[in-house]
Amino acid sequence: MDYEPSWPVRAQRLLDEVRTALTPLARSSAFGYEHIGSTAVPELAAKPIIDLQVQMPSLPPPDELAELLAPTGFVPAHGARPDSPGVHRDIPRPGDPTDAALYEKRLLHDPERAAILHIRRADSPFAQFVVLFRDWLRNNPDQADAYQETKRRLARQHAGDPDYDDYTRSKSAFLDETHDEMRAWARTQASRPHLT
Repeated sequence: MDYEPSWPVRAQRLLDEVRTALTPLARSSAFGYEHIGSTAVPELAAKPIIDLQVQMPSLPPPDELAELLAPTGFVPAHGARPDSPGVHRDIPRPGDPTDAALYEKRLLHDPERAAILHIRRADSPFAQFVVLFRDWLRNNPDQADAYQETKRRLARQHAGDPDYDDYTRSKSAFLDETHDEMRAWARTQASRPHLT
């Protein structure tokens, strides 16, 4: 569907609830909270599902996390198939470290409010990648348009699928094609002086 200006407001409300629920965890004040995914990119068409990310130094046991987040409506997510992408671990991007422990994650969702919560380690290269991808699309409208067209084409192609898994895998081709350009953009941003 077309971009909905209420998405960032919904995302912030959900992040505030999650932040409050996770307060009992050790070092919770150091956790990072982000609105990620297509709904976090202004004017980008998207499925109306809010993606959120929390980064923390280490992942708590799944049962503890589920208990803490239960009052928010977030419950553990299970893939439609055993190989559903991104449920229990992320797939390393080209050039990133391959240590499997870095890519372990917890995935929860709130079916009532159409939201997905990705909980990743603070040192997860994939956690950094999703923020980079969001920021790159925000700052490169031509690439955001190309990504939007790719997603629309893939949505039509996979409209009859029983789940989103093949659609999700197919989007990786766009990420692979734009990988070098995105990383180059990130390097230029890192080298720019910041005003204080």
